[in-house]
Amino acid sequence: MPHKMLKLSTLAILIAGASQASAAVYTVVPVANADSAGVKQLANQDYFAEAQANANSTPITVSSTGIKPSAENANCFTGTDCVADDYTVTGVARRGTEGTPIADVTPYNQNIQDVTNLSQLDSYCDNNLGYGTCDVWAKNQYFGIEYTDSNEQDGQGLGGLQKKQAAWTKGYYSNIIALVNNQRIATKADELSGYTDKQKEAGLKSIDSTPEHFTTDAMVNGVVDNYNFGITSSALFTNEANTHPRAFEKRGFVNTSTEALTLLPPVSGNEFVKTMGQTTANGAVKTADGLLVVGSSSFAESYTQDIERHKPNLDNVNIGVGFDDKAYGACVTNPTDVYNHWECQFSTFANEAAFWLIGSDGIIKSGSIGSNLAAVDPDHDHLSFQASAQAVALDKNDDPIVVGYSTNDVNNKLYAIQAAYFTAPVGDLSSWTRTLIPGLAIREDDSGDFSYTMANGVNSKSVIVGDAKGNGTKPQRAFIYQVDQGNAKFFDQLVPSLFFKDSNSNAAAINNNGQVVGWVDMEASNGAEARHRAFTYINSTAQGPLKTGGAWMLDDLTNDPSAGVGSLANSYRILNATGVNDAGVIAATAFYCDGGYDNLSKLSPCSLPKKEVQTIVKLVPKNIDAVIQPRAQDEDEPLKRSGGSLGILALTALGFIGFRRRK
Repeated sequence: MPHKMLKLSTLAILIAGASQASAAVYTVVPVANADSAGVKQLANQDYFAEAQANANSTPITVSSTGIKPSAENANCFTGTDCVADDYTVTGVARRGTEGTPIADVTPYNQNIQDVTNLSQLDSYCDNNLGYGTCDVWAKNQYFGIEYTDSNEQDGQGLGGLQKKQAAWTKGYYSNIIALVNNQRIATKADELSGYTDKQKEAGLKSIDSTPEHFTTDAMVNGVVDNYNFGITSSALFTNEANTHPRAFEKRGFVNTSTEALTLLPPVSGNEFVKTMGQTTANGAVKTADGLLVVGSSSFAESYTQDIERHKPNLDNVNIGVGFDDKAYGACVTNPTDVYNHWECQFSTFANEAAFWLIGSDGIIKSGSIGSNLAAVDPDHDHLSFQASAQAVALDKNDDPIVVGYSTNDVNNKLYAIQAAYFTAPVGDLSSWTRTLIPGLAIREDDSGDFSYTMANGVNSKSVIVGDAKGNGTKPQRAFIYQVDQGNAKFFDQLVPSLFFKDSNSNAAAINNNGQVVGWVDMEASNGAEARHRAFTYINSTAQGPLKTGGAWMLDDLTNDPSAGVGSLANSYRILNATGVNDAGVIAATAFYCDGGYDNLSKLSPCSLPKKEVQTIVKLVPKNIDAVIQPRAQDEDEPLKRSGGSLGILALTALGFIGFRRRK
């Protein structure tokens, strides 16, 4: 490895760039980090005694999730009505690993729902991620980061799936919290009043909701007007037997300026689903009738036909409680007793795309977005129907267009998750039409290109962005699709210079001007977790110096060589962009080097004694006449795009905060 000194060609680039009055297109505005008041609530709460020392010494990581829509006609690139403080950014703070991500309807988007223990996590990594250190990755996800190697059961890991599974006898403390700007937000799930009479009658008795003992995990996915919405787990209760059930795994929530709402499954007649079934709130848009929230909802149990295959292998939980197959099967038939049996905590469900319309009067109307397949695959009874609405917009006729994914019956042989969009006439949300996005077909065997596909964002012009995960260890590829215009197009074909061959990428969001944001690998993975960087792509109207059809790393658009290495512009490297509004303001996650990175290159180190931390930022367009000055490449060959070290934080954080190659 050559010494980390700038080459002569690099120096020439920097000198040339220094002659520009200002090369930065965006100003980086910090929003939240580990020292933010809301994040400190997570740092200051109780934690497991055996892991408290690690909790005190390991930084809490923060990540962005979205940004508030801008006012009509606001556009920072034209200089009209652009006030940076108007744009609220949402995010999440984490202490350790989640184990299985709360944002996923099924763990890691595995339709079979069986990534529930250490060996399954290891197998998932081997078969889908292809890392050379899957055993370490799996242990981090299961036992928590900073686990004790060779003595994992000592409980010193931070977070991890094991702690959730052991909560029945060992209790639980929150691992992730939802942030609006830099403040933690609570949900109705933090209060006893947030649970139904049916749930209380079934055995839920008490909840400790003091700030030092909160037990919900939550993430907020967005803000619209005075509403924020997202996903929360149930709080941990104490029942008559002094064990600790959860009412459900997770539920969507909506908070207004005056009240907190929980989104219940819109099903009828099935007490088990209504009692324990999950919901998520992923996207929302303001309509003439109120706030239209879209997400997913359980509609049927999914494990009753194949208990042996679906029940979790809990050899590593080690909490002194056995697992009873009969009790597991009885959860469905006796829903009034579900909170007295540990086994019921592992119930799994078939889920469908769903919506909730919240009127100005506070009344919630809800329903499914629709499917016509059986809850459980008749030929593969370990597979169940799964669908989710990930985002929503109003099209040119003010009709809602919803995007996400839906199970597709492939040749009557397989239930497969495939990217889809859903449409309904305005005023008639009882009649939805599902359309699978063309060009993303999934075949029934391993010869196919993809194992699953999903849409993540949509705009008012019915342009959709999303991801297609390749089979096995093939890469995840970001795509873009215009409704009724051919097939989906992949970014590695549109902009191969940025999305190099076999790179992983994610298209997270698109605004009404056709500006797309997301992330792409910076280097070939070579059997390891690849480092990512945020990008933007202009699909439609040029935005200032960002021309139609162009794509840029956001690091290049925040680069200002004239300001020097110690400048604010050189103090950030943008990892991931999660949202962009019509004003062009972007919500992102970044690394911050106090005092500036050592040089202006893409992967410059942040050398001691300077400190590198992860932070949530918003990028605000500031210079519509800027001449874009790309950051210098590092010493390695361009295809790999690797070189400088991002430091210990980068190498540890990427493994558990979501910047990973998805299944």
